[in-house]
Order: sequence, then structure tokens, then C-alpha cells
Amino acid sequence: MTQLRKPLIAAATGERPSRRPVWFMRQAGRSLPEYRALRSGRGMLESCFDPDLVAEITMQPVRRHDVDAAILFSDIVVPLKAAGIDLDIVTGTGPVIAEPIRDRAAVRALPRLVPEAVGSIGHAIGAIREQLDDECALIGFAGAPFTLASYLVEGGPSRNYERTKALMHGEPDTWHELVGALADITITFLRVQLEAGVDAVQLFDSWAGMLSLADYEHFVAPHSRRVLAEVADFGRPRIHFGVGTGELLHAMGDVGADVVGVDWRIPLDVAGRRVGGGKALQGNLDPAMLNASWDTVAASVRRIVAEGDRAVAAGAGGHIFNLGHGVLPATDPDVLTKIVELVHSL
Repeated sequence: MTQLRKPLIAAATGERPSRRPVWFMRQAGRSLPEYRALRSGRGMLESCFDPDLVAEITMQPVRRHDVDAAILFSDIVVPLKAAGIDLDIVTGTGPVIAEPIRDRAAVRALPRLVPEAVGSIGHAIGAIREQLDDECALIGFAGAPFTLASYLVEGGPSRNYERTKALMHGEPDTWHELVGALADITITFLRVQLEAGVDAVQLFDSWAGMLSLADYEHFVAPHSRRVLAEVADFGRPRIHFGVGTGELLHAMGDVGADVVGVDWRIPLDVAGRRVGGGKALQGNLDPAMLNASWDTVAASVRRIVAEGDRAVAAGAGGHIFNLGHGVLPATDPDVLTKIVELVHSL
């Protein structure tokens, strides 16, 4: 079976898939008991650089759920760590930066990523491809420059991004130099994954929804556009996703995405009109809904499928079923399996 006939790739490129593709952000991870057993006693970053472990964790939800895509087990800060930035992923907190980047001197001292530093990820992709069947796509991913910059400037996760916004507006030249350097790192990381054989890539601008449209277009879009342009020559679908981005959807699609991920706050048919351009949509079941009764979950799945169908009828390129953000740790994996079965039956 050719790559373009994989259901996810077909839906992402305007073809008619053999079935509606479905996968879940953070499917390879905390909700699975087999994942927790495998990760016991191993740090997150240590795990992300172990190719055998990466391959096994990536494959676990494929075996369990019959999803239409595997997504590489990794983290958006992996290329920063590989480049030599001093950081750690702290349980219950997230990425923590040892020395936050807040002036031009620190920006100019940032290390660059060389492909060899993420060679283990390429090896993991090769091992995953050997295990996937012809219909299951493999998605690689990276953090978008803005989201990476927000961690580096704030020193870790933030509620208000006050330091980030202060740098953007107060020292715009320094900001663009920082985000430009991070775009270089992201491009290198994505190209390593594409050269190793992933079928599509997703650019996570997880926290772009904290920005106004004007700030996004001026301070963020040029750098995301360059990232997506620099991987366009591979001819593989590029997915772009952020949380709380209802007002940014058209702009996020306009930077070069083939598929725009939609969170749960906006119906897919409304999102399709905002995105425009015949682009495919991905999403958008609220991950918190997975704790409700099965009847409630099933009704929500059917509603989202109907909204996706309306979006496609109105001109969207296709629909890939997903959550509106990542799987929550307490989610019952059996619910995810039942969702896949239901989506494939509709």
C-alpha cells in the first residue's frame, strides 16, 4: 500500500480515506499501565534518548487501540537538551530551565543543534517503521519556536507569560533573534525525523493561544512559516496545533500547515470556516470528557464526526479524529479503544 493511501495521509492530503483516521495526542504515555511499568525508575529525558525504549513506547498504543497513526514518543524540549541547553523535566511541573534566556547575550550564547545529537531518535524511527503495518502512519513532531522560547524565557511553565511578552514587545530584535535560533533547532530536529522515514510531522505551538492575533502574526508566524517551509521539500503532511487558538486558526493554517489541529473550544465546522483554504482539520474531543459515562462519550464522538463531515462538505480537505489536547493520565485506556472502534464504524 502506498503512503498516500494510508487513512491518515489520505485525509491530510485531500484524498478519500478508506476509513476515518483516528489517533490521540499523548497516546504513547501516562494512561497506559504498560507504559508506566516500562518507565518505572527511568527519567523522561533519559527515556527519550533510548531508541529501543522510544520504539516500544511508541508502539504500545498502536497494538492496544488500533489507531491509524503512531506518534513518536518524545518531548518538545528534547532538541533543546540535545543541543546542550541545561534543562530537566520535573514531575508535576514540566520543563525547568537552569538558566533562563532573557537578554541578547544569553540568546547569542545559545548552542545549535547538530543532527548527530539526535541520531538516537532516527534509530528509533527505523525500528518503529519495521513494526508498523502498511496502513498505520508514523508522525514525528517538534515544538514550535514560540512555545520553546516561552519555556526558555520564563524558566518553565507559566500562567501569564509576562516575561515572554515583555521581551517580545520591549526588545523585539532580541526576541526575533531568539526565536530565529530556535527555528533552526526545530528545523534540524524535524528534518532528522523526516529523513529517518516519518510519514507526517506535527508542529506543536502549545501555548500560542496566550497571544493576540496581532502578536501572533508579528512575533510568531514568520518563524513558524520558516520551519514549515524548510521541511516542505519532503512532500509529507505538516500538522499545526495549539491550545486555545480559536482566534488564530486562519493564521496558523496560513503559515504553511496542511492540517490544522483544533482544540475542544470550537466546533469543527466553525473551525473549518476560520481556517479556510481547503486545509484538513484534526480534533477535537475534550480529553476531560473521557471520564464521563460511555454513552456520554459516544454521543460526543458522534457529534464531532458530524461536525467534521459538515466541515469537509463545506470545503475542508479532510478530517482526522483526535482529542482537543492530550490524553489525561487518569484516562481509562479501554475508553480510547472503544472510541477508535466507534470512529471506524461511523
